[in-house]
Amino acid sequence: MKRLFVADYIYVKGTFQANYGMLVEAGVIKDIGRKDRLLQTYVDAEVVDWSGKAIIPGTVNAHNHSFQSLLRGIAVDRPFLEWRDDALYKYTPMLDEEAIYTGALLAFGEMLKYGATTVSDFFYVHHGGTATDEAVIQAAQDTGIRLVLARTMYDWEGAPLNYRETVQEAVSRTRELAVKYQGNDMVSIQPAPHSPHASSPEMIQAGYRLARELHTPFHIHVAEEPFEVEETLEKYGRRPVHYLESLGVVDENMIAIHLVWLEDSEITLLGEKGAALAYCPSSNMFLSDGITRIPELAAAGVRIALGSDGACSNNRISVFEEMRMCSLLQKVATLDGTCVDAQQVFQMGTKTGGQLLKLEVGELRAGYKGDFVTLDLADLSLAPKTELLANIVYSMQPTAIKDVAVDGKIIVREGKLQTVSEKKLVRRVEQLLETWSAKG
Repeated sequence: MKRLFVADYIYVKGTFQANYGMLVEAGVIKDIGRKDRLLQTYVDAEVVDWSGKAIIPGTVNAHNHSFQSLLRGIAVDRPFLEWRDDALYKYTPMLDEEAIYTGALLAFGEMLKYGATTVSDFFYVHHGGTATDEAVIQAAQDTGIRLVLARTMYDWEGAPLNYRETVQEAVSRTRELAVKYQGNDMVSIQPAPHSPHASSPEMIQAGYRLARELHTPFHIHVAEEPFEVEETLEKYGRRPVHYLESLGVVDENMIAIHLVWLEDSEITLLGEKGAALAYCPSSNMFLSDGITRIPELAAAGVRIALGSDGACSNNRISVFEEMRMCSLLQKVATLDGTCVDAQQVFQMGTKTGGQLLKLEVGELRAGYKGDFVTLDLADLSLAPKTELLANIVYSMQPTAIKDVAVDGKIIVREGKLQTVSEKKLVRRVEQLLETWSAKG
């Protein structure tokens, strides 16, 4: 089916174009340009008239842990290690396939309502197999979000047994899933050795080699907390980025998450190697991790996308929120109001996220996926619309987000999920937590 979407404005090549249209067929943007030309050219297309709205690219959530949406509000206002033990580790035994599926439904449904059309879900509750991975994938398919399953490779003996695998098991299971979903436009599998703290050198190198084999990036938490830096120095005699470089894994395929506690030499090395960052400013603030040096990393050549992290360490999961937080946090950290601007953070949350994940998303252009969002230009938080991009980043409220399309399909219409009943989903979550409570 050909659909011609027309609106007051469409965001194309870094600017808002008035009276534009966009032709989408088979989930792909086929043409974009002046509305009058498209209406004359594609007379056989169904016209979707979004007058009074602006169309922008769907956002790309470059780092999330979907199951953590079930734990939102648990163990708040705690130091990092207390939060980890009292939220993640305590509840891990209860995270069976049904719970994982329910948490992912909640996370993906909320993200979609807030304009995310693609998510990289860094998932590590494997229970010795791939059934829980499949539960996350099923939740993505049922809600309609585009999913990168960053399948975590984890062998630290201090972690819950349900996270851990041998190197051989992690490689075999990740490869098995990657082969199964090869060619699926809506699901891709990418290796994710957890961190220098929670993955052995052998596991990290195996994840890197598998990513090369699969022609994907690999994801890894790096230098989120001071204790991780201290541990790497003690065990390997090097700071985290230099340690990873000694393993031969720092290059353009590496998507590092957080990168809070870095020295200048590490920033320089990351830039020289073409590495990337999935930056999660709200989570870093919530867990009192510290402030990543975004202007310096960008100046060094590090590519930067935005992630929400899990909903029990944020506790919102909106990429638009992360745009605002990224810019404001960097301004106050550097005492420089010009260090990160609205255009930069908007690109981090859209175009760069797609580039890092090696997906044709995050931009509205011919040949890219039909993943986009409409904004209500009459929403008070966007007025005056003469400064539309700045208002999207700094003032927009979720009430302005009206429609969300993924792969050309309208998943959110006038603010309501079309794929999942929101009321039934909330009740499902409540019943799960009631069951947990009854079990003590």
